Amino acid sequence: MWSNILDRISFWALFLVVVLLPVFLLPFSKVAVETSKGLLFVVGLSVSVIFWALARFSDGKIVIPKSYLLLSGFGVVLVTLLSAIFSASPQMSFFGSMFDLGSFWFILASVLLMLFSAIILGNRKNAKVILLGVIASSGALLAFQTLHIFAPSFLSLGILTGKLANPLGSWNALGVFAGLVALMCLFLVEFFSISKRGKWLLGGLMTLSMLMVAAVNFAFVWEVLGIFALILFVYKVSFFSGNKEVAEEGIKRHFPIFAFAIVMISLLFFTSGQFIGRYLPTQLGLSSNEVGPSFSGTMTTTRGVLKSNPVLGLGPNMFGSAWAMHKPAQVNSSFFWNTPFNVGAGLFPTFVATTGYLGMLSWLVFFVLFLVVGTKSLFASIKNGLNPEMVLFFIASLYLFISSFFYFTGTSIFLLSMIFTGIFIGLHASNKPEGVLSVEFLNDHRKSFFFILFFVLLVIVSAALSFKYVTRFTSVFYFEKALSSQNVPEAESSIRKAVSLYANDLYLRTFAQIYTIKLNMLASKGNSLTEAEKSDLQTTFDQALGSTALATSFNPKSYINFQTLGAVYSTVASLGVKDSYEKAVEAYTTAGTLNPLNPSTKLALARVSLAVRKNVEAKAYANEALTLKADYVDALVFLAQVAKSEGNNQTALSYAQKALAVFPSNQDLVNYVNSLKSSSSPVPAPKPTEDDN
Repeated sequence: MWSNILDRISFWALFLVVVLLPVFLLPFSKVAVETSKGLLFVVGLSVSVIFWALARFSDGKIVIPKSYLLLSGFGVVLVTLLSAIFSASPQMSFFGSMFDLGSFWFILASVLLMLFSAIILGNRKNAKVILLGVIASSGALLAFQTLHIFAPSFLSLGILTGKLANPLGSWNALGVFAGLVALMCLFLVEFFSISKRGKWLLGGLMTLSMLMVAAVNFAFVWEVLGIFALILFVYKVSFFSGNKEVAEEGIKRHFPIFAFAIVMISLLFFTSGQFIGRYLPTQLGLSSNEVGPSFSGTMTTTRGVLKSNPVLGLGPNMFGSAWAMHKPAQVNSSFFWNTPFNVGAGLFPTFVATTGYLGMLSWLVFFVLFLVVGTKSLFASIKNGLNPEMVLFFIASLYLFISSFFYFTGTSIFLLSMIFTGIFIGLHASNKPEGVLSVEFLNDHRKSFFFILFFVLLVIVSAALSFKYVTRFTSVFYFEKALSSQNVPEAESSIRKAVSLYANDLYLRTFAQIYTIKLNMLASKGNSLTEAEKSDLQTTFDQALGSTALATSFNPKSYINFQTLGAVYSTVASLGVKDSYEKAVEAYTTAGTLNPLNPSTKLALARVSLAVRKNVEAKAYANEALTLKADYVDALVFLAQVAKSEGNNQTALSYAQKALAVFPSNQDLVNYVNSLKSSSSPVPAPKPTEDDN
């Protein structure tokens, strides 16, 4: 009896993870949607694992599906672990800034989620409950988002700013999810025995999801949705023609009209391009500005990593460093030349770059086994009678995996793909004779000792890791408070608390930036500093320097960490602090080595050189920046300033005019050029248009 109660608690904990995953967020908390889902994931999985383990104490029996697919999932975990151990930044690879997708702990938890989905949810009764819950939460998400588009301020919940913000994650990911909902509704209508009222409800949800796909206007979704609808159309026809029981019983065949309709609609939107696709977004005032590396750019980066780190890659969760080091030169001609990308064009191409050929092989084995087992299940269903839940979860998993390959879908989509795969594994195993491994251990004292010890350790480790995660998650609130603070003392207090809970490089850089602001405020007083303020100045400098040094230790492959370190030294270089110029140059040079195509580092070196009156070096660095990016306005304005300070007005005018040619509508540049033309005292040079730190 106790085991049944504990098993039900375990089931409902996992049920809440699956059902709430698309809609879960922390309203009015300023915590990012993707970050908040990590809390649901970790706490829900931990509770489920703990109560499942306690149930095993009661009944003394373990039942696990026999599956090479499950084993291959743990093969991925093993390779990810090895890659994290040999990573240049182990702390970044194991956990990241906040349980980052791609880090070792996230991959391990995801595979464990797949395992326990197979064990706990992988029977037809539980699978039907999960399916009903997913459909209900999907309907709630799409209905809420539809209302949010028309009333974004009223339904912002203090966190969803703008029409495109949604509880799932990115705007395009919402389109992928809406396509999944349409596909699941289509399968339910075509293959499940449902009442007429149920079909009307599913038809309404299918229509709403198709409208959301049209509103998102992500061409890739139309392509994938159309292909899968075509597969279901053919599968439905094949099922009726190839199944003996259906033929013998004389069941009336129905033309799969819904599948055919979705195929035609998808084909229309995909082939018409923006002519039809832009109509609904334009009418609703929806304009997506999501940016990320192209697929070719991701492959260029991946090839660069594999040349230097072929076996295990650069390390899990290290794509940002890989992109900085190996990005294509053409990126500098785009608007996103100084944008750091922490993921590639797709989730799995990103994994290849971060875990090398061994990681690629482990994922390839996983996918091949998934396709083989799934395809066999599809044909077996045609021959022996449909197991609709098993086929549905395989189709849904395949759709999500394909979407994840070509687009970075985010946390929710990836976790749902692992959950659905786990349920499919459980259903497939229960559908076969001797498909599960069953072990009873209470009747043998030798077995019972080791199994009880294992379950005790499992409970302790699960609880400890979840507590550790919650502690680190709490730091997010203080970090967000520091970012939104209106004054330095308040920001300083909040960031101290965040760093005390979890000292990652993002927090440490923010810590340094706050102290740099404070340092500039004190330094601006010049000779009027009191003795207490002079002491505070030294303490502030030590704090800023110490936090940036810790950031570079946390992730020595991040050029941003070294740029921040260089910014601290360059601030005190202007105050005449001994050796600070040399150390600033050293930090910026390291940043340039880690991001060789970024001209902002060269310009930062130029500004430090100018601050200590080394004009020749300053001009050389600025010209190097222009070599990397010929239309770099900040470098052109900088060279104009230097030329003007040296009395060379014509050269200054030439540089200023080149800058104006890039941004002809910039009024500050217009005024600056006019002042140089008149040979009068020039107006102040325009402020930098790019963030050079």
